[in-house]
Order: sequence, then C-alpha cells, then structure tokens
Amino acid sequence: MATTYRIAVLAGDGIGPEIMAVALDVLRAIAPRFDLEFEFVPALVGGAAIDAVGEPLPAATLETCRQSDAVLLAAIGGTQWDSLPRHLRPETGLLALRAGLGLFANLRPAKVFPQLIHASSLKPEVIAGVDLMVVRELTGGIYFGQPRGIFTTETGEQRGVNTMAYTATEIDRIGRVAFETARKRQGKLCSVDKANVLEVSQLWRDRLTALSKEYPDVELTHLYVDNAAMQLVRAPKQFDTIVTSNLFGDILSDIAAMLTGSIGMLPSASLGESGPGLFEPVHGSAPDIAGQDKANPLAMVLSAAMMLRYGLNQPAAAQAIEEAMTAVLDQGYRTGDLMSEGCTLVGCREMGNLLIKALSQ
Repeated sequence: MATTYRIAVLAGDGIGPEIMAVALDVLRAIAPRFDLEFEFVPALVGGAAIDAVGEPLPAATLETCRQSDAVLLAAIGGTQWDSLPRHLRPETGLLALRAGLGLFANLRPAKVFPQLIHASSLKPEVIAGVDLMVVRELTGGIYFGQPRGIFTTETGEQRGVNTMAYTATEIDRIGRVAFETARKRQGKLCSVDKANVLEVSQLWRDRLTALSKEYPDVELTHLYVDNAAMQLVRAPKQFDTIVTSNLFGDILSDIAAMLTGSIGMLPSASLGESGPGLFEPVHGSAPDIAGQDKANPLAMVLSAAMMLRYGLNQPAAAQAIEEAMTAVLDQGYRTGDLMSEGCTLVGCREMGNLLIKALSQ
C-alpha cells in the first residue's frame, strides 16, 4: 500500500509558480517507483497573499502548513510590494511562517557540480570538490530581538534600533543540530561568530565549546565572521559544516551559494524539533524573468529532494531525483543562468521535461 504525504504548496511570487510546477511534476513522476502518493495542498503566501487577502501570511495558510507533513515554498517578493509598511511586506510573511512552525534550523548545502564548475566566477582549482553545509539559526538573533524600531530621541533625532540576542537554550539547540549534521558528513564543524566585539557572540562561542565535549568525534573550530567570509572565497574546500547565527548565516550562505556558479542551484531545508519542515530554494522571486520560461527550476527540484530526505525520510527517492538531475546536466542541457559554450539552452518547462525523462530511464 502506498505511503501518502500531505504537502503544503506555497508557490508565492515571481518565478515561483513556474519552478513549483516543475518540482511537483517531478514528485508525481517519482512517486510510483517508490510506492508514494502526494496530496498537494496549495496556499497563499507573500505578495500573492497580500494581493488576495491583504496580508503576507494568512492564518489559513499557517494552519494548512501545520496540518501537513512538509511544506514546499518557491519564492516570494517583488518591487511592487517594497513600499508597503514593513509588517505587510512579503518577507515579513516568511519570517512569520518560520516562527509559526518553530523552524529554528536552516540547512543550506553548497556543492559544486563538476558539470558546472566553469559557471563559477572563481578559478576551477579553488572550487573543485567544494561540498559544504551552512547550518543557520533561524528564529532568534537580530531579526527577532527586542527592542527594535525607529524611535525619536529627546533631541528630536530619529534613531534606528535592532537587538541581537540569544539565550543559552537557543544556542545549544542549533549547536546540537550542527554537531549531528557534521557527524553525518566529514566530522568537521566551524562555528562562526564575532566574539572579539559582541557579548552575544562570546556566549555563542562559550556554549558551542561546552557542547563539543558531547561530540568528541567532531572537530570544532571557530572563526570570526569577517575572516569566515574571506576564507569562503579564498579557500572554500577547508569547510565541511558551518554553524552560525541568523544574520551571519544569511550573509555567509549567499556567499557560499555563489561558489557554485549560480544561486539557481541551491536548495535549503528549515527544520524544527517536531512538525513539518519547510523546503525552499535559496534564490529570490526574480520578477525580471517571471512568466518568460527562463527560470532555472533545479534549486526548487533539489528542495523537493531535500524534503524527501530530511522531511519525509525517503532518501532513496531523493537520490533518484538528484541522479536524474546529474544525468540531464551530463547531457549538456542548461538554463540561461548556467549556459556555457557547447551546451544546449532550455527553458524552465523543458528542463522539467528532461528531468522526468531521465527519471523514467
């Protein structure tokens, strides 16, 4: 009897509906081989939700997600919503979704595919063999700390305030995810902070150091965030697993993304202690190419594979999707962001068709 999973589908804005359609077709294609069934439940988020109901995360969407086995999110945002008050912007809906599902750990892999090594702006000898994972704390830090806002001082001057704060419990929680992740990889964990300047980072470093005693098989090192950013570009192969705070992780994961040559190749997983995980590509909504069949759907498809592996415990199905993608790349097919001499340019829909063909072979 087939195993059935209920998947909340949040296509969002821009290229979101296009890349989501490809990912769902790939999941439908893979399902019979592994005796799986998917119930896809669409819901509104981001700009699409603002236009429809006036808020970026409707209560009905959050409830749909909570009642699902996993959540697939494509992309949100666009210039047409940038002038709205902050609490009504699409990005606020995404933050609220992460918080509402208790998703405190964000896993962002950055792997250089041999077929795409020349798509990177870095020298091939620098990036060949790069395979790292950024574990980012997702529901604390400066994005959520209080007090925050723009205030008027006693002299009448405006002053902007954000608070970077972590409790020991929050640090230990993300630390354990990072150590467990490193244990499944190469056993090397680099904790990134700014402990030479920030007290909150000193606590971060102290807690990670104390936690390392529980993981004697994992080598723990520390880097300041500015040095870590430099090292990611200078010598990225030194890294296996990186753990860091919300703000630093946001920045470093995008740096790691460009090692691969295209942000259109990178998936992510956001996980909590229980309940459904959220799986989404790292890239944005790319409104400049929306509706033109130019989008690269591979990060969305790889996010679906991460959903199978980390969210639904179906690693074999995930691997089949990843192998199909490798086969298509080996055949020289590329979307515009990956295009190089001697390859064949295809659009978003055709890339999906090629993936499904590869899955059938």
